[in-house]
Amino acid sequence: MFKKRTSIEQVEESLELAPKFNSEGLIVVTTIENGTNEVLMTGYMNREALEKTILSREAHYFSRSRNEIWHKGAKSGYVQKISQIFIDDDQDAIILYVDIGEKGASCHVGYKSCFYREIDLEDTANKSGLILKTKEKVFDPNEVYGDSPNPTKL
Repeated sequence: MFKKRTSIEQVEESLELAPKFNSEGLIVVTTIENGTNEVLMTGYMNREALEKTILSREAHYFSRSRNEIWHKGAKSGYVQKISQIFIDDDQDAIILYVDIGEKGASCHVGYKSCFYREIDLEDTANKSGLILKTKEKVFDPNEVYGDSPNPTKL
C-alpha cells in the first residue's frame, strides 16, 4: 500500500503515498471533526493502523500506553468515520477529518474533544494554569469503560 521513499522529489511532489514513520514506527495524527473543524484529538498510528484506517474508513490508532492498535470507538461506540485523510509535505504527519455523529465523543475522559482545557496565558504563576473550556461531558467514562485500565500514565 505504501511506496518506498526514494527521493525528496518523490516524497514532496509526487502522488505516491510514502509515509515516514519515526524511529518507534509511529506517525503523528491530528483528528478533526468534519463540518465543525473542531480538533478532537492527537494520537499516533503505526503502519498497520494507517492501513486499517484507509481500508476500513474508520480510525485506528496505535496506543503507546497499551502498546497495541485500537479501533477508536470499538468499546465506547463513538467510532470515528473517515471523511478525508491529509498527509503533510514531507509525509510525516497526518490529519484525519472524521464524523462522530451528532452526540459523539472522542475523549476517554468523556468530553467531545480531548482538548477541553486551555492554558491560561494571563498570570499563570498565580493561578492553576488551566481554564476549563468544556464543562459538559458527552458520556460517563465509568459507565462506558467500567474497570478497563485508564490509558493515562503518570
